[in-house]
Amino acid sequence: MKALVWRSAMSVEIDDVPDPVIEEPTDAIIRVTSTAICGSDLHLYDVMGPFLHKGDILGHETMGIVEEVGADVRLLEPGDRVVIPFVIACGECYMCGIGLTTQCETTQQREHGTGAALYGYTEMYGRIPGGQAERLRVLRADANAIKVGRELPDDRYLFLSDILPTAWQGVDYAQVPVEGSVLVLGLGPVGQFAARIARHHGFEVVAVEPVPERRAMAERHGIETFELGDDPDATVAAVIERTDGRGPDSVIDAVGMEAHGAPFISFAQRMVGMLPPALGQPLAKRAGVDRLGALMMAIDTVRRGGTISLSGVYAGVADPMPMLTLFDKQVTLRMGQCNVQRWAERLMPLVEDPADPLGTEDLVTHRVPLERAPEMYETFKEKRDGCIKVVLQP
Repeated sequence: MKALVWRSAMSVEIDDVPDPVIEEPTDAIIRVTSTAICGSDLHLYDVMGPFLHKGDILGHETMGIVEEVGADVRLLEPGDRVVIPFVIACGECYMCGIGLTTQCETTQQREHGTGAALYGYTEMYGRIPGGQAERLRVLRADANAIKVGRELPDDRYLFLSDILPTAWQGVDYAQVPVEGSVLVLGLGPVGQFAARIARHHGFEVVAVEPVPERRAMAERHGIETFELGDDPDATVAAVIERTDGRGPDSVIDAVGMEAHGAPFISFAQRMVGMLPPALGQPLAKRAGVDRLGALMMAIDTVRRGGTISLSGVYAGVADPMPMLTLFDKQVTLRMGQCNVQRWAERLMPLVEDPADPLGTEDLVTHRVPLERAPEMYETFKEKRDGCIKVVLQP
């Protein structure tokens, strides 16, 4: 089959790889109908190289049609249309039972001190082949495949695999009070959905984003936006003034370590990403530093006693945190990988609503054949051609 594979830092390509097969009786094989490029895939593209192997199949936002099931699969059969959460969980352990599927005690990657296994996301998370391919082996299929209807287009369901529940969790973790205000930093795919979900909940929503096309998309959905220009302090002041002079009740950081600025840290990230594993892994694990522009803006902007919810991915372990400011302002921090399975049932009625209240059909800007994936990684990374969300179709 054809699949997108990692070759080296800043280099991915389409290659012929063996078709997946049933390896465990709890497995299923799906034919992929749609798979997306996620913002966190860009971390693999240019930062996380020491934890990848040449030939690893990327991708963790996937849906398709079941072609084959293992002997112990009870809830699926060939022909079912399914979405595959990026998190691989057992559905039975203590952590799954309390809704923290990303901390699943069965698939937890203890060797690396990380949480549950993930599709297409480095050896730190199990080195499981991803879904940017013609077919995907689904592990523990009964707990990790979400059956969906047959009538609606893929875009209604595909984002249940990651970014839609990630945005929902981000809003939930933000602990916005009733009729309260929330600032969304970054209007990439997760930020777009977070802003729409917050507005759906009846909150006052403002957002900061440097890219005009992304601001325009959010404004179509009733979101008030601010441009992030050359003076971040002016943006902070404008948002605080807009939110009663004290700042928003909550801030959702949907940017993470991809924040603008900090050219030296950006260069250091790139260099670590190009090192061989023996050298790069210790540096990434012990001396990793993120670009913290978005997080610092969140801390500066949130009102005293407010909450910051981190949906954007951070990977550094030596990040300087302004603990004095966080303590003095009595700020609450919530964060973590999305527990997709926890939110999927709650989101299903919204994605199937004929009115499409979260605008799932107004997010994709580029829909291309799988063969064009390498060029689209670069387009997405550089935010060229108005690129906000890329869907690949094998």
